[in-house]
Amino acid sequence: MDVEILSRLQFAFTIMFHYIYPPMSIGLGVVLVFMEGMYLKTKNPMYEKMTKFWVKIFALIFAMGVATGIVMEFEFGTNWATYSRFVGDVFGSALAAEGIFAFFLESGFLAILLFGWDKVGPKMHFFSTIMVATGAHMSAVWIVVANSWMQTPTGYHIVGEGIMARAEITDFWAMVFNPSSIERLSHTIGGAWICGAFLVMSVSAYYLIKKRHVDSSKSAFKIALFFAAFASLLQLFTGHSSAVQVAEYQPAKLAAFEGHYNTEPGDLYLFGWVFDDEQKVVGVKVPGMLSFLVYFDASKPVTGLNDFPPEDRPPVNLVFQTYHIMIALGMFFIAFTLIGVFLLWRGKLFDTELYLKIAVASVLLPHIANQVGWISAEVGRQPWIVYGLMRTSEGLSKVVSADNVLFSLILFTLIYALLLVLFLFLLNGKIKHGPEDYLQNDNSDESVKSI
Repeated sequence: MDVEILSRLQFAFTIMFHYIYPPMSIGLGVVLVFMEGMYLKTKNPMYEKMTKFWVKIFALIFAMGVATGIVMEFEFGTNWATYSRFVGDVFGSALAAEGIFAFFLESGFLAILLFGWDKVGPKMHFFSTIMVATGAHMSAVWIVVANSWMQTPTGYHIVGEGIMARAEITDFWAMVFNPSSIERLSHTIGGAWICGAFLVMSVSAYYLIKKRHVDSSKSAFKIALFFAAFASLLQLFTGHSSAVQVAEYQPAKLAAFEGHYNTEPGDLYLFGWVFDDEQKVVGVKVPGMLSFLVYFDASKPVTGLNDFPPEDRPPVNLVFQTYHIMIALGMFFIAFTLIGVFLLWRGKLFDTELYLKIAVASVLLPHIANQVGWISAEVGRQPWIVYGLMRTSEGLSKVVSADNVLFSLILFTLIYALLLVLFLFLLNGKIKHGPEDYLQNDNSDESVKSI
């Protein structure tokens, strides 16, 4: 493999591994606010037990997110130095804002969240929980803003020429509110909320099946279920607005989503397979539905891939498949959570063991949805690393060899495998320990040291 493919594989591997953790911490942070808010409102110690248990899992996930995110900072400087020089002014502002407004907010109040149970008042502790959750969301805001600028760059001008060319900000707020920021941010946050909610549902369902911590698990499951149902339905709207935005600013990506080659009314495929050489898709489709969803007119033409030179088209089948897996999982989340709400309303939720078993197993599905969604968004942008301004092949460092990248890729794979084993070992230990055991041995400092 050449250095470009290896560098892309390395960045994809490291960011996909890192992206296991931030969505869980963002979603779990909101669930913690609900749990501790219920404790403040009812003074029921069950909610306090519940919050203390999930705070420790949150801290473990947060630590993994920080540890796995550092590598990418170095990759920008080693493998992608030309790209880093080109976007340094833009990314420097966004990442500095993340450090100031998000990371310090989240990590600072996390200390009170973990160690402050008996050292600050309940309202102050609840305020810390809100600040930690807010910090997690603010971190997502600035990262998504930086990524969205790569998709739809605005508020800049180019200075310098050739390899020394770089984008310089002329309008900071135009850069922040570039055409895709809001849609991509809302869709990303919705995916994170589902991820955190399904984690709580999975662990609570496991306890209910095992007849352990029954009362607190029922309450935790209810909170997570309503939150997951809300977030899943919200994704319908954020997903639709994202598709409309993509149709306007990245029509080649939208065409790749549905394997749409000719500019004509667009069909919506439920599933299928793209034969790129023959420019056709074999699958089950709803005629005209793509045009209707984008323009509210089933007869209006959608720009096809053939309107773009072959060298400007993304890999169609990969984008098509990952996009449709994401959509299918999104539909599952809506159906599963609404069935759960219906069973709860009928008073049968916690007696339906099959539903609880599916809830346990479903913890991985939001992660899969987030990962394939990211692939469809980023591969759909190819061959551009900054849309319309810089091709991915132009962003590579000029002095890094394929052997260097291959060696570091193997090294990262080994280290991340060890980190994953460590994370699963610690998480499994905490889940087996359970929320009530934490209260019986209520020594927060000792528990925190074990993270």
